[in-house]
Amino acid sequence: MLFVDSVDKYYGNKHVLKKASLQISEGICYGVVGPNGAGKSTLIKIIASIIQDYKGNVQFTEEKLRIGYVPQEIALEETVTAQENLIFFGKLYGLRGDLLRNRVKEVLSEIGLTERGKDKVRTFSGGMKRRINIGCAIMHNPKLIIMDEPTVGIDPQSRRYIFQMIEQFKIEGRTIIYASHYMEEVEQLCDEAAFIDRGQIIESGPIDMLINRHAVPAIFVKGLNSLPDNMEGLGSVKNKDGGKLVTTNHPLQAMEIILQHCKKTNVELERLELVKPRLEDIFFSLTGNQLRD
Repeated sequence: MLFVDSVDKYYGNKHVLKKASLQISEGICYGVVGPNGAGKSTLIKIIASIIQDYKGNVQFTEEKLRIGYVPQEIALEETVTAQENLIFFGKLYGLRGDLLRNRVKEVLSEIGLTERGKDKVRTFSGGMKRRINIGCAIMHNPKLIIMDEPTVGIDPQSRRYIFQMIEQFKIEGRTIIYASHYMEEVEQLCDEAAFIDRGQIIESGPIDMLINRHAVPAIFVKGLNSLPDNMEGLGSVKNKDGGKLVTTNHPLQAMEIILQHCKKTNVELERLELVKPRLEDIFFSLTGNQLRD
C-alpha cells in the first residue's frame, strides 16, 4: 500500500529524519516506535501529506486513497457537541444530507458514545475526547488510518476500547499506522513495526521476526541466595522486581544449575521461570537506555 523511500527532513539546522525508508502492506497494523522526539510525528505527518517540504519519496499504490489522520493533539471544538464535531469533519470530507446524518450515527456507535452525542465535548473525559478525535478521522470511511499517540493520558477503559476499535479496523481490511512510545501497545496491536531513534529507522519488520532476531533468552529467579556464585559465567545478572534476571544464551543449562544449587544448599525458590522476550528490551538493546531530550 505504501512505500517511503529515503525521506529526509530538516527544521532549520536540525536533521529530524535521516533517510527514512518503510514499506507497509495493505490490511495490517504497522507500529512506528520510538521515544519522544525521535521523529515519529514528523514521519507520519509526511505520510499523511500534512508536511510536504521534505526530500525523498512517499508513494501509495492507490492514487485516490482515503486517509484518516488522528493527531496526537485533541483537534476538537469543545464548546459544541460530539455530534456537531462529527458533522463539521464530515462536511470537510464532502458528506452531505442523509449520508452525513447516517454516518454520524454509525461513528458514534463505533466509538461507543451514542448516548453522549448531544453533550458538549468540554464535559467529556480525556478518554472520551480521544475517541471523538478518532471518530472525526474516520467519518469518510478511510482505507488508511494514521494514529499518532492515540492513548496518551487516558483511562484504562478508553484505552481498551480504542484497542478493540483497532482490531475491528483490521477485520474490515483497513490499514493502520500506529505511532507510539508505549512498546507494550505496539507489541499487542501491531503486525509489523519500525524502530526510530534520533531520526533514523534502525530496524523494521514483522514483530515476531524482530523478537526472534534480536531477543536474548532470560530467566527470572526469586528467592534468598538462590543464585550460585558461578552464575556470572553463564550470562549477565541484574536486579528486577525483587529477584534476579539472568540473561543467557543457555537458559535450560542455567535453570539446571540454579535448581542443583538450591537443592544442595536447601534454598527455597519462590519463582524460577523463562522470561518471554519483549519488544521494549529489544529496542533498548539497539538504542541504549539513556534518556535523551
